[in-house]
This record gives sequence, C-alpha cells and structure tokens, in this order.
Amino acid sequence: MRSYTMKQALMAGFLLLALLMGLLSTGVLGVESTAQEAPWRIHTLFSVECQNYFDWQTVGLVHSFNKARQPGPLTRLLSCTEEEKKHYKGMDLAPTFEVPSMSRHPKTGDWYPAINKPAGIVHWLKHSKDAQNVDWVVILDADMIIRGPIIPWELGAEKGKPVAAYYGYLVGCDNILAKLHTKHPKLCDKVGGLLAMHIDDLRALAPMWLSKTEEVREDRAHWATNITGDIYGKGWISEMYGYSFGAAEVGLRHKINDNLMIYPGYIPREGVESLLMHYGLPFKVGNWSFSKMEHHEDGIVYDCGKLFPEPPYPREVQAMEANPNKRRGLFLSIECINTLNEGLLLHHASRGCPKPKWSKYLSFLKSKSFSELTRPRFLTHETLQTVKTEEQQQGSGESEMMYPKIHTIFSTECSPYFDWQTVGLVHSFHLSGQPGNLTRLLSCTEEDLKRYKGHDLAPTHYVPSMSRHPLTGDWYPAINKPAAVLHWLNHAEIDAEFIVILDADMIMRGPITPWEFKAARGHPVSTPYDYLIGCDNELAKLHTCHPDACDKVGGVIIMHIDDLRKFALLWLHKTEEVRVDKEHYAKDITGDIYESGWISEMYGYSFGAAELKLRHIINHEILIYPGYVPEPGVNYRVFHYGLEFRVGKWSFDKANWRNVDLVSTCWAKFPDPPDPATLDSTDEDILKRDQLSIECAKTLNDALYLHHERRNCRNSTIKTTSNWETTKESMLRKAAKFVGKSDYIRGSPDPMTTTSQMSFIPAATEWVFRSLRFWMVGIWAFSVLGFLAVMSLVLSGRKGEGTKSRIYRNKRRASYSGLLDANGHDRHLFNAEVISKP
Repeated sequence: MRSYTMKQALMAGFLLLALLMGLLSTGVLGVESTAQEAPWRIHTLFSVECQNYFDWQTVGLVHSFNKARQPGPLTRLLSCTEEEKKHYKGMDLAPTFEVPSMSRHPKTGDWYPAINKPAGIVHWLKHSKDAQNVDWVVILDADMIIRGPIIPWELGAEKGKPVAAYYGYLVGCDNILAKLHTKHPKLCDKVGGLLAMHIDDLRALAPMWLSKTEEVREDRAHWATNITGDIYGKGWISEMYGYSFGAAEVGLRHKINDNLMIYPGYIPREGVESLLMHYGLPFKVGNWSFSKMEHHEDGIVYDCGKLFPEPPYPREVQAMEANPNKRRGLFLSIECINTLNEGLLLHHASRGCPKPKWSKYLSFLKSKSFSELTRPRFLTHETLQTVKTEEQQQGSGESEMMYPKIHTIFSTECSPYFDWQTVGLVHSFHLSGQPGNLTRLLSCTEEDLKRYKGHDLAPTHYVPSMSRHPLTGDWYPAINKPAAVLHWLNHAEIDAEFIVILDADMIMRGPITPWEFKAARGHPVSTPYDYLIGCDNELAKLHTCHPDACDKVGGVIIMHIDDLRKFALLWLHKTEEVRVDKEHYAKDITGDIYESGWISEMYGYSFGAAELKLRHIINHEILIYPGYVPEPGVNYRVFHYGLEFRVGKWSFDKANWRNVDLVSTCWAKFPDPPDPATLDSTDEDILKRDQLSIECAKTLNDALYLHHERRNCRNSTIKTTSNWETTKESMLRKAAKFVGKSDYIRGSPDPMTTTSQMSFIPAATEWVFRSLRFWMVGIWAFSVLGFLAVMSLVLSGRKGEGTKSRIYRNKRRASYSGLLDANGHDRHLFNAEVISKP
C-alpha cells in the first residue's frame, strides 16, 4: 500500500512538471510570445522605399506591431533601385521582401512612386512562399502606429467582404470617373488606409488594382479637383482609385468602418477606441507640434540617441483641456510620438549604441505609467458599431455605415476675398474630423471664370451667378447662397442623407453631425440669429402664412436632404420677395443696421422654412463669434469671423481684406495675433475669449501657410522668419489633400530577394523576453524539482516510520494537502495575473 502511494505521488509530480513545461512552451504563462494565437493565419504587409523617411516610419510600425501583439508575421515590401541599394543601410529594419521598382513606369516613363504599393503586392503574391501559407492579409501604410490586434474576422471581414477605413474625399466614386473606369460604378467604395481581406480576394484584386492604377494615372483629362477630390489636380491619388475601381471590378463590397483608424489631432468619437493611428497629417498639442514632412531626410534611425522632440507629459495634457473627448484626442497625439520614440530607443539599443544619458523623458518612456498608457487596445462595441452587417446591407440599399451620410457645402464667388476664406474653411474642415464630403458652390459670371485662378482650392460645383438679378437687375450677391444650393440639388448626384450648410467665413473646430445635435426629418438644427426681429413683427405676417413658425436662425444649418429639396426653391423665392419689399427695410422692422435689405437672404431662409413648418432645434453651443465671451464648458464647433474682433492692440476685420489677394501672393498672410502666453489671466472670461480669437486667426494663417507650401512658393526669407514653422497644423485627408504630394514623393526601387519571417522583434526587446523566459523556466523547474525532492523524503520517512500512530499520519497528511493547496492556488493566481496583463 505504501509502495503504491509513493508511486502515485512520483507519477503526480512528473505529470505536474510536464504540465508546467507545456504551459511554458505554449506561452500560456505569458513569457513565450507577444503575439496572440489565431484560428486562421494572418499576414501583415506594408510597402516602402529605400529612404531615411521610410526607415524611421518602419521602426515605429514594427515596434508598435510587436507592442500591440498583432498575430502572425509582418513583411515590409521594399522597392529600391540597384543604385539605391548600394548605399542603403536599413535592410535589417524589418522582415523584408524586395520587389521590382515601378516608380518610373517601365513603359510610359511616368514618375509615380505610389504605384509600388499594388505592384509590390502583386509581386509578393506571385513569388513569396509566405503568400502560399496565409488565410487573411492586413495591409497598412508605413506612417501608422498599431494600438491593438487587428484581426480581420473580429472586425467582421468575410470572404468577398473586406473591412476598410473610410476615405470620404474619393469623390470620383460618385461621378464620371467611376463610370469611365469600372463597369460597376455602384460598387465603388471610398476606402483606404486599413485593409483587411481574405487572401483569395487579394489574389483576385491585386492585378486589377495595379491595372486600374495605371489606367487612372494615364487619364490626365480627369485629374481635376472637381472630379478626383485631389487638391493638386495631378493624379497623385490614382493608386487609391485603382484600389476602389479594381475592387468594384471584381465585385468586392467593403464593410466600411470609420472608427478603426484615427489621425492624431482628430477628436475621437465618444466611447470609441481606435486600433490604428495614421500620422499622415501634422498635429499639435499646445505649443508642441509634429509633421512627418519635417523629417523627410532625417537619419534619426542611424543617429544614436536621437529622438523626435518630446511632447508634453500626460499630466500637462490633463490640465490643458477640460473636454474629455478633446483631451482623449490630445492623449492620442502624444501616444503616437511617444511610441515612435520608444521604438527608436529600442532600435538604437539593438544597434549597440551607447546607453543614453538619463533624462526625465527617457525615464518616462521606461516607466510603468507609460507602459500602462500604451498597453494594447482591443475592440469594443462602440468601435465596431459603424460596420454594417450583411443583414443590414440586404435590408437596405443605404450606406454601409449605421450613421447617415453627411455632405457639407458652402457658397462663394470668384474673388480673392472668398478665396482666402475658402482656404481657411477647407483646412479647418479636415482638421475637425467632419465626416463626409465637402463641396464649394462657386457662383461666377462667364467673364469672371475666364480670369479666375482658384479652381483647385476646393471640390467645386459651378453655378451661374445671380449677383445681378436676371429679371430685376438688382445687385444683391447674397442671393447666390439659396440660388447655388438649389442649382446643386438639381444638377449634382447626392447620396447623403443630411446636408450641413456653412458660410465661407467660418472655421471648423470639431465635427457637426446630425446624430450628435439630434437633427431629424422635419426638424433641422441651426444656430440662433436673435437679431432677426422680423420674425416677431409685421414682416413675418407679410411674407409667410405661418409667422408663428418663423425661427430666428442661420449660420450653421443641418437639414435632411428631403427637407432641403422641398425647401430650397422657397428659400430663393422668399429671398427675392423680401429683397423687393423696400418699404420694410427699416431697422426697427428688420434689425438691419444698414436699412438696405442686406439680410434679405436670412429672412428668405426663415420665412421659407416657416412656410413648410420646419421647426428648428436651436443650439447655442455650435457657433461662436471670435471676440465674444464663451459660455463655461462649451466646446464650440465653429468660429464665425463675420465681425471685427481684437486682442489688445491687435485686431482683425475680414472686410479690410476684401481686395487683397492672399492666395496668389507667395507667403502672404494676416498679421500674427499675440502669443497666448502673453495674455493677462486675471479675468478668466476675457482670457478664454482672447484665446479663442487667437486660435481663429492662427488657423487662418496656418491654412495660408500650407496653401503656399503646396504651391511651391520659394520665398525663404518670409518662411523662416515667420513663426509658422513651429505651428503647422493639418493638411487634408491622406494623399488627396495637403499631404498627397509628399506622401508619394518616394524614392526609386528594384530587384527581389526574400527575407520574410515571423513577428519581428528588435534585438533589445528580444533579449528582454529571452532573459525573462530563461529565468521563469529556471524558477519553475527549481520549484518543481524541489517539491519532488521534499515529497520523496516525506514518503521515504513514511516508509521507515510506518508504526507511528494514525493521529500523527493524519496530521502529516493535513500538512501535505495544505502544501498542495497553497501551490495550486499560487499557480492559479500567477496564471491569472500574467494572462490578464495586456
């Protein structure tokens, strides 16, 4: 009996040892691998060229790939010419598959480096062994930071239905461009950035992606901004259209998610945790800013100890912004640059660089608090909620997203005065994170159009000018606003459910969406124009059958497309009617201080809406005039700089710039507002007022700076003496907008060798994991062997002391079972702790 018990105990001990070693080898205890196990094989791809510019991006992406625990291998598709390869130092920066360069097209001679992306993928599919052993592919850009595992089937991807991010500026999917380049224009999806698809879909798509890219690139007749949405009008986003048109040709319908990817500097949606950051646009936090463009030739990867300028610390950001969502956006911005710097730090260590001197910033990057702030993120219900399910797609022919589509419009005329306003509004639109497309309604006479130079300032719909009324001869340019909206509705293909109408003299600070402000059919949202006293007196009684329905609103309008189609003609007619009614121009009737009918268009809006009994939801928190004291805690979405405002001795009045061509004159700008640091903080209301005024003026100047930079202005004196260099803000979305050109001015490429491996970990990081694994295995092995030795001694003692009393044996058994319970409990706690750690 005793022999049997000893044999049992030894058997249990060996089983326990085997179990522990098995757990260690499979990584259950958290020390084997940073990647999650996946039921299907995933491979992540990104394409680059042999340039310093792409090398530091590669270091950042590879580091975030491992930090986020992305499953499966990562492969860099590297395009280099033979000449570049002779001097290239970064072959070991990532698992690499070399692909032939097509930067200079072998047949046409066209210089277009962006084509290397589809060309590289085609080559990888044909020649890489990895491509034969994969189920799902995730395709990213180099200028991205991964924040959490991107697992296609968890995102909702299916065979035939890839998941992608939304690129709303690809307006060519809605117009003649799609009709010319795909047999299925209705299948054209405005997508890009993040692509997650089945390998079979990629095999069908890739050759078509390349072919359509070549096709769109050669179609110079349709490069115009109005057709492509490319502000350069030079075909820089042909590769993006190549993807969308190629996908349409092979019948792929995307599940579009606008939450998975975010640009640093954008304000995240409430409750949404994006898995990917795309730092293609400049962004700023307080007085600190970052633009990848400023580091185009930066050899930071090869300069020991060199990092990007350190951003503010989390504690500083916490005190910087009261609004929780806006504050989350600032935290994303510093997370992005801190992750890049952490990757560079580990890379330098792996290269044998000397240990850098201690600094507060380096200490922070190595701290537990930073590790906690940048732990991997995982999908939430809120992040996934914009993906439309298959059942929803079959049940309605509407947008792939649960949120309704939005289209933002504003009206202008052919003059320098409206051109600089357009530059400011377009710039701020893309900073704000406003969903959907933006269209400028441009009213010009034929004579004006012959001389006009600003066609490429914004996606534009041209409308006949009504500044001089065709019937009455009345000179009243404000009537162009309702006339242009009516013309756009009747002549453009519009698939949006809600329309946001702005004025040109506005700066957006955040998104204006119908779901946030509760707009609905029959209930537009607008901002208060309390000076429209005509809604309360005889003016309303004369010009509408429902004076009680007259709302004093204007400025920002969010209206359902069905309401706008019924309303637009009434808006125009009522504007004409009020304008003709000169007998009631008086200030005490209209509120117009000029008593000349200049606000007839505003009354046309209110009276037209009253005729249809459209009752507005009036929101006081959307719009503010610079120079006004803000309400405490309100995060205004729009500046309306229609009135003069000042900060100390500095002032701004748009009317003073009516005849100044700021757009065509290189480096022209407005006088710089005061530095916010110089403001008197004695009165908090005055301080906030002045801060907003400075923000508005500074945004206008930043927009002008970026405009001049895009136009290749060469006046270096103004450029360097200005403080603009440190305050560049965002351009437009991705390559189509302000980043477009620079995103695609890449190097050349060539040949092919293969070096694709499993998840790449920088040497310094790998050493840490190996050391940890070694010590954990040693500790566990020592513990188990020690346990077996003790157990053997105990059992041997039992054999020699078999005559001891039953009471003593029971006491000994109780002690032994307590040891088992304690060990089992400790092991359970350890496993739970390790597995629960992100």
